[in-house]
Amino acid sequence: MPFANVNGIELYYEEHGEGPALIFAHGAGGNHLSWWQQVVAFAKQFRCVTFDHRGFGFSRETPHGPGPKAFADDLRGLLDHLKIDRAALVSQSMGGWTSLGFAVAAPERVSALALCDTMAGVDDPEVVEEMKLHGAPKGGLAQVLTRVYAEDYPQREPAKAFLYRQISSLNLHVPPDLVPAMMNLRHRVDALLEKRVPTMILVGEQDALTTPRLMEVIARRIPHARFIKVPGAGHSVYFEKPEQFNRALADFLRDAGAANR
Repeated sequence: MPFANVNGIELYYEEHGEGPALIFAHGAGGNHLSWWQQVVAFAKQFRCVTFDHRGFGFSRETPHGPGPKAFADDLRGLLDHLKIDRAALVSQSMGGWTSLGFAVAAPERVSALALCDTMAGVDDPEVVEEMKLHGAPKGGLAQVLTRVYAEDYPQREPAKAFLYRQISSLNLHVPPDLVPAMMNLRHRVDALLEKRVPTMILVGEQDALTTPRLMEVIARRIPHARFIKVPGAGHSVYFEKPEQFNRALADFLRDAGAANR
């Protein structure tokens, strides 16, 4: 099993395909397995890298470790381990904090940035206020995970909803304070604006955690970003509507020139 020794932990990762690097950062309900519908589509053209954040899947956190505060540095360590100088980053929910944190610290290493159904820790008063009013419920991760897809998704796709829960159940070492620790992290987007890092903001029309209204506020803070709202999907567009998600991502990566780097 492939592990990268980064920041005092063994970070689990997988690689599929060849080409420009395309990194997938999962949400709090997932792990490296979450991207099964994306890897098969993009590994034909990209070097797809999936990984488990510390405390998720096969990646263990250290006792009293830094948790989300280390996510961006963990990503940097993984890229260094894999000798990847520049990559396109695709992030879902929690993974947005990872990808945005890395992108604002090292924009020269990011060829494209997809922020999907995520507040990403954007440091802006209106964004923070909107998240407080309509975003993640109080009570921690268990409450968050009750709202990870559209309300009718389990009825429409019972097998896939079951698979989502099974993938999530593999996360045995998630720190209990994950949600509040993550929500306290803030990232300014100045570097994205200054370097004009190609950015896509994508949200499910029925997302109850990071609402379309919230994502529209974030998109206004990154005026050069592409904004996409997917009908019939909740908080996990990549899982619920993979064809639409993959098409939107492929178009974005092509237009950003990320497929040619």
